[in-house]
Amino acid sequence: MPESDTNAPLDPQWVERLAQARALKKWPLGKLVSLFENRLPENAALRSQIQHHIARHPGDYAKPAAILGFTGTPGAGKSSLLAELCRYLLAQDDQLKIAVLAIDPSSQASGGSILGDRTRMHYGRREPRLFFRSQASNLELGGVTEATFHACRILRHLFDYIFIETVGIGQNEIDIQNMTDYTFLVMQPLGGDQIQFMKCGIMEIPDAFIVNKCDEEKLARSSYHMLRSSLKQARLVALRAEDDFQQAARDNIFLTSATRHKGIDILGQHILSLQPPQRWQHAERFYLKKTIQRRYGEFGLHLIAPMDTPELMQQPQLSYEEKELRLRQAVVEHVKGAQIT
Repeated sequence: MPESDTNAPLDPQWVERLAQARALKKWPLGKLVSLFENRLPENAALRSQIQHHIARHPGDYAKPAAILGFTGTPGAGKSSLLAELCRYLLAQDDQLKIAVLAIDPSSQASGGSILGDRTRMHYGRREPRLFFRSQASNLELGGVTEATFHACRILRHLFDYIFIETVGIGQNEIDIQNMTDYTFLVMQPLGGDQIQFMKCGIMEIPDAFIVNKCDEEKLARSSYHMLRSSLKQARLVALRAEDDFQQAARDNIFLTSATRHKGIDILGQHILSLQPPQRWQHAERFYLKKTIQRRYGEFGLHLIAPMDTPELMQQPQLSYEEKELRLRQAVVEHVKGAQIT
């Protein structure tokens, strides 16, 4: 990927496609996301040019989106909850734009994926301000995929919020924390006893907890008190309020029901009150290192360790492709130097 290619003016066809994507046209949006998801080497220069074009025209693009992750066990109701949440948020602000990335598990046998979360997310009338994208897990561990990160690279310039719904996860799939500004753990009522809630791993990463499917208040109260008691005993989070079911949101514990539209407004207002995102550079750094580790293993990570500084890894004037190329070149040059000596 020669540097002259990445700094060349963007082809007018793609300038027009970006303009259509800003107008929330679904087909151009899909083509752009596909370009970033499919990491074809021959398109690296084009992806870099698009990033430089956006950087040169900041007034044409929205401020970077807040990226929120929703993770939890299969059957916790993440898809239905997100549908109600999106409907509520879009009704609060007629300028708000939301993208949803839903990851579906891939078959160990065929490698295929149903991509069925869309069927649970009924938004009613066609909503131009909402963009939904299904993604296959591609047998990657962690609950999210590298393709999800790359899709966010373009979507974050076009939307106000990006909601990521992970694959139904277990107790130690925590990659979502490296991609999002805020993470919500979605659980079912009576999803476990106190020991289950105290287990480390997934319980340590959320910024907030959602007990979903609280259709019956007695079960909801029991789950809230059990969860809060476990968090307090394990000291996994700092609890501020008294143990009061009616004040659960003060401790970032939200009790919701998608079917009864319960608690959606409280959760929605909490999301609208969140501070501007600040973790994108961390996400870039995490996936740059993951790329090097996949190609060169621990040996490669050791070689780029001297470059693992904000000054080198997070230079805003460089596109992601340019940063990745520099790190790969550093590894290759070291190997060539070692062979010569």
